[in-house]
Amino acid sequence: MARVTLIDEHATPDIAALVAKIRGARGGQLHVFYRALLHTPGLASAWIDFNNAVRFQTGLDDRVRELVIMRVATLTGCAYVWRVHQAQYAGPAGVTPHQVEALRDWRKSDVFGARERALLAYVDAMTQDVAVPDAVFDGLCEYFNERTTVELTVLIAAYNMHTRVLKALDIQPDRA
Repeated sequence: MARVTLIDEHATPDIAALVAKIRGARGGQLHVFYRALLHTPGLASAWIDFNNAVRFQTGLDDRVRELVIMRVATLTGCAYVWRVHQAQYAGPAGVTPHQVEALRDWRKSDVFGARERALLAYVDAMTQDVAVPDAVFDGLCEYFNERTTVELTVLIAAYNMHTRVLKALDIQPDRA
């Protein structure tokens, strides 16, 4: 049970209009997370815009994006993000069920190549340690240019924020 009231999408005309914007940007969906954010419509609006930019207005491919998001969810213990991305986004992004499970302990797995291992090491360093060792950063830069490195950094940071808000407010998905 969420620690805050989930706002009804028809509570006010302004909220209903914002919900229409969110549904339009999310393929018709209104994740329960946004119902919590609707306490402050300006935050909900900014969040959907930022989240869409981070996820869909970069040069990152779907597979890389999902590996990042799901690894952050694993490290932060955020079942909401894990379940939603496992059920709805991983497969279409080319992440197999075996690879999804391997994300929990990727260092012991042989299902990820050198590029993805460098990526996952970067996710781990940013999420667990915050300060990224030069060796980890240099390893990432062997496979990603400066633009994609910035995009990855912002994606990782955004999902650290996202998962922490979900965990703090104890928001669980409606379904996955």
